[in-house]
Amino acid sequence: MLKENLSGKTVIITGANSGIGFEAAKKLSEKGAHVILAVRNEEKGKTAVDSIMQGNREASIEMMKLDLADLESVRNFTSAFMEKHSTLDILINNAGVMIPPYGKTKDGFELQFGSNHLGHFALTGLLLPLLKKTAGSRVVTLSSIAHRGASINFDNLDGSKGYKAMKFYGQSKLANLLFARELDNRLKQHGIETISVACHPGISNTNLFNLGKGETPKYMKGLMKFFSQPAEMGALPTIYAAADDSLTGGEYIGPDGRGNRKGYPAIEIPAPGVFNEETMTRLWTVSEELTGVYFDF
Repeated sequence: MLKENLSGKTVIITGANSGIGFEAAKKLSEKGAHVILAVRNEEKGKTAVDSIMQGNREASIEMMKLDLADLESVRNFTSAFMEKHSTLDILINNAGVMIPPYGKTKDGFELQFGSNHLGHFALTGLLLPLLKKTAGSRVVTLSSIAHRGASINFDNLDGSKGYKAMKFYGQSKLANLLFARELDNRLKQHGIETISVACHPGISNTNLFNLGKGETPKYMKGLMKFFSQPAEMGALPTIYAAADDSLTGGEYIGPDGRGNRKGYPAIEIPAPGVFNEETMTRLWTVSEELTGVYFDF
């Protein structure tokens, strides 16, 4: 059952200045939550805040600087957040980069794996103390149907032995899904009430489809109408994952239509073998070592 009243709840959404994150911020603020837009581009973040406020004068929204491709920025964000807030009800790991040319984060990680997975891994670990002490808290991590057929190539995580943009995107989104499940497993093992849920937007018409060029090309916009859904629909699985009372942790929420590309949110069963325990454990260990963030359960 979707909570209609989120008054008094504090929500962080990464990458909330556009697309899925923006739509989720709008909806959750309509339900009364105090929403923090954690964004890399402060100018775009301010525009997003203004846009939400124009549509809803009662909205409780703030913008904070966060660059997931820079672990120092992640640490600065969490310190600043903890100075202002003593609880955290919902963390939505939404931000992502998709199929850019080969590049690296400030810390030398391949850009997609570093931003999409490692940045969120570190952020979640650093915010865990607040999540643990907030009753009914949850972490929502966005994956993608691009995780299908993907694998984690532990011998080439930095792309130095070859890079294919879509392959590395799939790897980062598989990492998001495995992290969400492994986090939930560990929370339950330690008797912590916080839950972790994964979701994906299907194929949604957002800025992610810019092919690394800043704006979505016009020909792509035309094609997108046929096989995608608008961002408002794409955000529904995120909202469901964030605010549905019936979830107990470990679920994967996606659109209920054909191929899970479009539709309304429903619990989805990933392909058999996706949740490989050995891979999940290894990914967790590698992520802690690379980020220097060790979860204090």
